[in-house]
Amino acid sequence: MKIHIEQLMSDSGVKFGTSGTRGLVTDMTDRVCFAYTAAFLQHLIAGNQIQTGDEFGIGGDLRLSSPRIMNAVAKACQYYGLRPVNLGFIPSPAVALYGIQHKMPTIMVTGSHIPDDRNGMKFNLPIGEILQADEQAIKQQFVDIPDELFNNDGHFIKQDDVFAEPSLLAETLYIERFSHFFPENCLSGMTIGIYQHSAVGRDLLQQILSVLGANTICLGRSEQFVSVDTEAIRPEDVQLAQQWASKHELDAIVSTDGDSDRPLISDEKGRWLRGDIVGLLTAIYLAADIVVTPVSSNSAVNADFFEQVIRTRIGSPYVISAMQTTVGESKKRIVGYEANGGFLQQSAIELAGNTLSPLPTRDAVIVILSVLLLAKQRQQSVSELNSSMPAIYTSSDRLKNFALEKSRLLLETLLPDNELSREQVKQLFPFMGEVKAVDTTDGVRMSFADDEIIHIRPSGNAPELRCYIEANHEKRAIALNQQALDAIQLWAGSV
Repeated sequence: MKIHIEQLMSDSGVKFGTSGTRGLVTDMTDRVCFAYTAAFLQHLIAGNQIQTGDEFGIGGDLRLSSPRIMNAVAKACQYYGLRPVNLGFIPSPAVALYGIQHKMPTIMVTGSHIPDDRNGMKFNLPIGEILQADEQAIKQQFVDIPDELFNNDGHFIKQDDVFAEPSLLAETLYIERFSHFFPENCLSGMTIGIYQHSAVGRDLLQQILSVLGANTICLGRSEQFVSVDTEAIRPEDVQLAQQWASKHELDAIVSTDGDSDRPLISDEKGRWLRGDIVGLLTAIYLAADIVVTPVSSNSAVNADFFEQVIRTRIGSPYVISAMQTTVGESKKRIVGYEANGGFLQQSAIELAGNTLSPLPTRDAVIVILSVLLLAKQRQQSVSELNSSMPAIYTSSDRLKNFALEKSRLLLETLLPDNELSREQVKQLFPFMGEVKAVDTTDGVRMSFADDEIIHIRPSGNAPELRCYIEANHEKRAIALNQQALDAIQLWAGSV
């Protein structure tokens, strides 16, 4: 059977999000995953980036569905004459790093932070994750699917595991990336809590912190998948962090999302720091010259910390594309970060005679280590370090199960004919003042009096509406976020 991928997206409901596909596990049948892998492989073959007999790396997170999907990817690789390499259950950045170091394309099976009933596949070229042009090329592929492999439900007739035992090479390479770059025992004297939950990098994070001299305490390990979103932290995680900090007298608590490419860091009191602030602190610690970050990130980044700040649409492919445009800047330290805290590194960085190689994909561990070490370098607690940043506070949350069609209608309501309708904004947000400016780089970002911002956009990988707030006081930002979401929910119920 010949399948057109763009048609498959429509028929299956499994669509492209950030750097790959996302969908309900029930929709991500073996046939669908096989077809998407085949389309990616055909794109690689057409670009002479892979050929028969080459190795292809595959990793996954700790969702129940990940092993099955990894096996479907491996079978597609074999069908195309490639040798699948089982990289095991390790962080997304560890998979990408191994691929870059070995000039090997890879796929990471992960749904990131979204619930366990969903999953996804993240595609990486031999030089890093795919960009928008690659995504468009994959969508246009026609792939031949061997019908004899699948039953009527789209699953393999023969349920065999084609994988060898997991290789430890990618795991070892990822640990050595940090243990060889940072000074020996640089975290000595610090007691760090590790909120493990179901993050795929939970054990690697503990190993890295311990190797660098920290005293670690593992907390909250779960054998069931926990949906931890670093941009919309659950109330129970807020309470747990404060309880743990008080009980164990910690210097900080650290964690990641499901595929361990986005960090969570709390101060010594168990208060979680915002992702765009820890990204900013990481760029400061690494002495970046040029910083690329999405339009939703905290405006504190513009406070003369760096030579140049470039704003983009939300999503790592946009950040990477913008970083790549600056490569001509000789000997500049070029980095990027997202509001979720994920940090990207375009250029090599030297520190005390050691070099950290480029890794142009989201990473969490570099953020965790940089924030801890910057606090130690300045002889500050993590809370004092956080307070040293400009007094601009952000808050973000989401409306779940918010259909993309309704999100588009909302944006059209606010921007008829691509011009901001001030009257409709007043009707939707009567608690705000006059609109001063609007930015449509990604969604609708409205600046009001007193430099307060409401930014709304549909999620790129789930049926959710995201809301980002910026204000001059933390409590005001949090309250305003709830007000905005309540107003949007009320609007949604009336249309």
